[in-house]
Amino acid sequence: MGAFSKVIEFNGERDMKTSVLTGVLLITIFLSGLFSGCTTAVKRPPSEAGTPDHMVKLIPERIPLIEDDLDRASLVRAIEKSLVFLDRIPEDRLFKFGRDTYTAREMKESLILFYEIMGSTLDNRRLAEVLRKKFNVYQCLGLDGEGSILYTGYYEPVLEGSKFRTSRFKYPIYRVPDDHIVVNLGQFRKKYEGERIIARIEDGKVVPYYTRRDIDVDDRLACRGLEIAWLADPVDIFFLHIQGSGMIEFTDGTSIQVSYSQSNGHAYRSLGRHLVEEGKLSIGEISLEGIKKYLNTHPDEMFDLLSHNQSYVFFRIVEEGPKGCLDVPVTGGRSIATDPAFFPQGALAFIKVKKPVINEDGNIISWVPFSRFVLNQDTGGAIKGPARVDLFCGTGSSAGIMAGHMKEYGELYFFIKKHDR
Repeated sequence: MGAFSKVIEFNGERDMKTSVLTGVLLITIFLSGLFSGCTTAVKRPPSEAGTPDHMVKLIPERIPLIEDDLDRASLVRAIEKSLVFLDRIPEDRLFKFGRDTYTAREMKESLILFYEIMGSTLDNRRLAEVLRKKFNVYQCLGLDGEGSILYTGYYEPVLEGSKFRTSRFKYPIYRVPDDHIVVNLGQFRKKYEGERIIARIEDGKVVPYYTRRDIDVDDRLACRGLEIAWLADPVDIFFLHIQGSGMIEFTDGTSIQVSYSQSNGHAYRSLGRHLVEEGKLSIGEISLEGIKKYLNTHPDEMFDLLSHNQSYVFFRIVEEGPKGCLDVPVTGGRSIATDPAFFPQGALAFIKVKKPVINEDGNIISWVPFSRFVLNQDTGGAIKGPARVDLFCGTGSSAGIMAGHMKEYGELYFFIKKHDR
């Protein structure tokens, strides 16, 4: 493993009080649906022999030591959410594991089998033996080909807010505007299949949607009734956009959860990198708290610096959240965000990396290795390529400390049940 180093990018669960019994009932429902009826053959695409590998199937002897540092109940909740996602889509939809493909049906069968194995009383040694026998394991190679994956963290902040604008709460978060247009380019040219642009119509022409500066500085969305809530600090809103979800606690004692709905279509640009390039912070000072401190102590520069990242997020209110890109709630410590162009959404994964040890005063006193099973349930504007993972650390201040400082290199593996081919 290479040296653990810091980067200058940042990309956010409420503890769903789901009992293990609920998990058993849900799994039973899925089992009854999976194994009834006939199985039809699936036509798989040919192996892409000419493409470079970013995931490779391991021989059993190379499968890592299987140890999980979290409780089983949280794993059950995360599995349930992936099953909900997979049950919504056609059973013959294909997911790529490197050069191999598996169907949504096979993905569901894998999660159910894994759930049954993890519900047993096997010790770690025997558990590892069973998993090696029953599952194919794929290691992600990263950019260096040696398996080095950069891990960052995100979390769900809890923020004070108001339902109305006041002298204190005067910065809004917005829902999707009615002039926001999503153009699927594949409908116009087949070569653009899967690509899209975000736009609006101005003088009969399609133009890019408003930038962060247009919205926050020039007030292009003001007085249109788009405000979901009003917050006190524009820096908190900026990082809420990056996390993609949050809880807003209102002054009247009520609260709402908001999650990502759409963006303005402009590319994400790292504020941390920009601050280093401008000589305002050193690489060692780049963290969530370091950036916040600089912005809040330099209010005259704040909006110019925030506008460097032209990307802007529009939110929606959710009853159960926070929700990831699969439109299911993510689970603290158990959900990861990756680039869907490289990694199978909803799939079971295993991570090995370092985490901080945080004392009662909220300070990090050390970093320790850990490993655990996770579910690939989200993505993010800054999470691109085959060597990036964003771990959802949970809700609140402790999760924020971990997410704000987590910039570590580790390993990533995907598990899928062995199927007859």
